[in-house]
Parts: sequence; structure tokens; C-alpha cells
Amino acid sequence: MTQTDFTKLVLPFKDKVFRLAKRLLVSTEEAEDATQEILMKLWRNKEKIADYKNVEAFSMTMTKNFCLDRLKSKQAQNLKIVHSNYQDNNTSLQKQVENKDSVDWVSKIIEELPEQQKIILQLRDIEEYDFDEIAKVVDMNPTAIRVALSRARKTIREKLTNTHRYGIK
Repeated sequence: MTQTDFTKLVLPFKDKVFRLAKRLLVSTEEAEDATQEILMKLWRNKEKIADYKNVEAFSMTMTKNFCLDRLKSKQAQNLKIVHSNYQDNNTSLQKQVENKDSVDWVSKIIEELPEQQKIILQLRDIEEYDFDEIAKVVDMNPTAIRVALSRARKTIREKLTNTHRYGIK
């Protein structure tokens, strides 16, 4: 496999690898390092890439495993999940503050979810993978993925609703 062939194969999904890494590792720098590491592993094993049916799913699985290992390491004790790419410039300052507060609350709630639910939520709602693709990445039954996703969404909805209704009877 030539460098050009490799680039054509990997370029379409490298941003998805980065976004998953960023969702799990939080830090942009950590996510960039993880993405680079995954791409280097793919390059080192470029002769074996043809053996995989779906290289994108394989790389997403590699990313998930790499990030989870990284989070378990002692160096990652200070990492936390933050989601900060929401912007809307056409709203009032008060509405912007409320929106940012809601996004911060959702991020905090997502941070408290079990790892598996975080990954499934990221892949389905942000990366927009279908259930079969997610099943390959997380090695789960699509029905179990639907249940985990439903539970994650329900948890987020309930906690956010409770937060917004605080003090209202």
C-alpha cells in the first residue's frame, strides 16, 4: 500500500477518530495525540488493512480502546469530559448564557454516565453512526446498544429537567 492509497483510505474518517478521542479524553491535545497514535498504528500495519472489511469501524474500535487505556493510566488522573463546540451568535446575551449553562450541565451529566453509555452516546448522537456500526465498535448486540442509548438519554433528560426545575413547585 502506497502513502497515497493510505491517505485516500484514512482521510475520510480521521476527523471522526479525533472527535471520539476528544469526547473520551476531553483535552484537545490528548485527542490529537490519540488520533496521531491511531493513524501511526494503522500506517505501521498498512499491509494488513486489506484484511478488514470496514477500516473505519476498526479504527474507531482502536480509538475507543486506546482512549480507555489512556484514561485508566496514572497520567490521566486530571482529565475530564468537556463539550465546548456550541456557539450561536444570533441570540441575546442572556440566552447565550442560558444555552452555555445548559451545555455545561449536559457535559457534567454525560461525565457521570458509565463509560459504555458515553461511547454509545458519542457514536450515535454526535458521530451519527448507525446501530450496526456501533455494534462493531463496542462489540455489543444492537438491541443492547439501543437500551444503553435510551438509558443514557433518559438520565440526561431527567437530570437536566431536575436542574432547570430546581426550586419550582
